[in-house]
Amino acid sequence: MAREQYILATQQNSLPRTEHPQFYPVGIYGWRKRCLYFFVLLLLVTMIVNLAMTIWILKVMNFTVDGMGNLRVTKKGIRLEGISEFLLPLYVKEIHSRKDSPLVLQSDRNVTVNARNHMGQLTGQLTVGADAVEAQCKRFEVRASEGGKVLFSADEDEIVIGADRLKVTGTEGAVFGHSVETPHIRAEPSQDLKLESPTRSLVMEAPRGVQVNAAAGDLKATCRKELHLQSTEGEIFLNADTIRLGNLPVGSFSSSSSSSSSSPSSSAPRQTIYELCVCPSGKLYLSPAGAGSTCQSSSNICLWS
Repeated sequence: MAREQYILATQQNSLPRTEHPQFYPVGIYGWRKRCLYFFVLLLLVTMIVNLAMTIWILKVMNFTVDGMGNLRVTKKGIRLEGISEFLLPLYVKEIHSRKDSPLVLQSDRNVTVNARNHMGQLTGQLTVGADAVEAQCKRFEVRASEGGKVLFSADEDEIVIGADRLKVTGTEGAVFGHSVETPHIRAEPSQDLKLESPTRSLVMEAPRGVQVNAAAGDLKATCRKELHLQSTEGEIFLNADTIRLGNLPVGSFSSSSSSSSSSPSSSAPRQTIYELCVCPSGKLYLSPAGAGSTCQSSSNICLWS
């Protein structure tokens, strides 16, 4: 045992010894260390800038727990305040405005509202453009705000106007290409009512009679050719203080002998009395009354054609 210790001691003493032993440093030194510090500093500055920008965006966009800016998330849905702009399609179930402000939909070109069925087919469309407002649907209705009464409805078969009064304010009036069925036609107070057919005839028909009433004015019927007043079962009744038939021709008058035997002493002017005579064709004319009047002559009952 002592021998082995001696041999080991002599072997260690026999190893060469150096005056300056070599050491290997552990870590990053020199330009690598400076680059690492630079990148760490740059990363720290970037994080600080990102944090500042994030805080600024949150402040500007008004991010809160309830939403962002004018957008608020409530139990009933999403609430927008002020002007909102949508660049992509918006799919919602209902759109309501505030109770004290209207709902405004604005576009640079047009506003189109589409309705589709469960298969995606277009069933209704409303387009509000710069030149016209177009509605494409099976039936179009306009209802009153109170009671829901139908004021106007249109479909392929008919157009119904349910208002109590239809008022036309145009200077040219209303032009109807075909027949018009209505129970009452009335003009505005202090205005004239004119029914006119420039190139055709004007026909007014009713199963129980036609009543034309001018309470505070004149009633005038003008035609170019013939005016027919016809009653199939009843009578034509003219009730007025004065009934005048103007531009009637006057028949001939032959003086009888009884006129010469009248008393010459009577110097008062005698008023000529005319009779209204009717021809077989229905034409009227005036004839002086007397024994020789043409109305009493059976051979010459009509003197004009």
